[in-house]
This record gives sequence, C-alpha cells and structure tokens, in this order.
Amino acid sequence: MGISADLHVIGRPMLDAQLAHPTVRGIAAGDLPEPVFRSWLEQDYLFLLDYVRVFSRLAWQAPDGHLGDLVDLAHATWHEELDLHRSLAAGFGADLDGAVKGPACAAYTSFLLEAAAGYGEGLAALYPCMWGYSTLGRLLAADPPAEPRYRAWVDTYADPGFAALAARIGEMIDEAAPDPARARELFVRGMEHELAFWDVP
Repeated sequence: MGISADLHVIGRPMLDAQLAHPTVRGIAAGDLPEPVFRSWLEQDYLFLLDYVRVFSRLAWQAPDGHLGDLVDLAHATWHEELDLHRSLAAGFGADLDGAVKGPACAAYTSFLLEAAAGYGEGLAALYPCMWGYSTLGRLLAADPPAEPRYRAWVDTYADPGFAALAARIGEMIDEAAPDPARARELFVRGMEHELAFWDVP
C-alpha cells in the first residue's frame, strides 16, 4: 500500500468527524445560518490566498514531472475556488477584503507554510484539504442541498476535475516518497486543522 492509501485509511474517521460537524451538516441540509457561512466564507477566502502561496513554494522545489501539476493546482485555487468565494460573498454579505484571520485560520496557514519548506512533507501536510474536500463534495453530492448557494459549494468540490487534482496530489506524495511516519504525522495534524476550521469564529 502506498503512502497516500495509508493516509486515506488514517483520515477516514477524521473525515467522518467533519461530516458530523454542525457547520458541514448545515451546508448539507441547506439550512446553515447565514452568519455562520459568512464567517466561514471570509476565513476560507483568507486561507485559500495562503494555499496558493503553499503551492507556489512547493512548485519552486518540485521535480520537473510535478511542476505543471502544482502550477495547475495554484491556478485552479486562484481562478475556481476563490472565484466561488467571490461569487457567494455578496449573497451572504461577506467582506472578503476586510476580513481578518481568526485563530483557526492563522494556525492552519502557518502550519502549511512551514511544512512547505520540505517538498514531500509539504505535500502530505496539504493533502487533507485536497482529499478531504474532494471526498466531502462527493459524499454530499449524493443528496445535495436544495438551497442554490449551498448547492454551488457542494458542486464545486464534487466536480470530477477537482477529484482528479486531489488524486494527483496523492500520486505525487507516493512519487516524492517522504518518510512515512513523518507524512502520517503531518497529515493527521492537517486533518485536525481541517476539523478545527469548521468551528468558525
């Protein structure tokens, strides 16, 4: 079993905890209170700005065979995920430009930017976000919310193109071959940050 497959096994119970979280359940049902999603949207916007920086830092270190993938990931984050947030902002009254990082966002982005100092380790650290959101999107799309704004969120992460990007990160982890114990440690820490992020300020 490759490193990424091992991470999937470790991560599934932690993903189930996200599925049970009230914020995720509210998105799935389409009845999450607007102030909660507005706060989450602002925090995730700030997170994604740094996520692009993480991809860029890793791209600088990447072997030639991975460079294009990381550029594609940075591009998709900037043009697709951030565009989703911008498109949803007005409907929820979110102030993306005036938002300030809360503790969960600051802790998570600091962790990722620090982990990205090492190539294989950085990939393992960011994998919880890619794999987790792709899996959440797929599972929630089986019974999507009727509320169109929350449906747009689910559709973005259930998209096969996003799933392909997440799968490619798993392949890149296997190809980079970081120390398995260290990869597991960073992946678990990333999954812990993912769960904490749903506790929006």
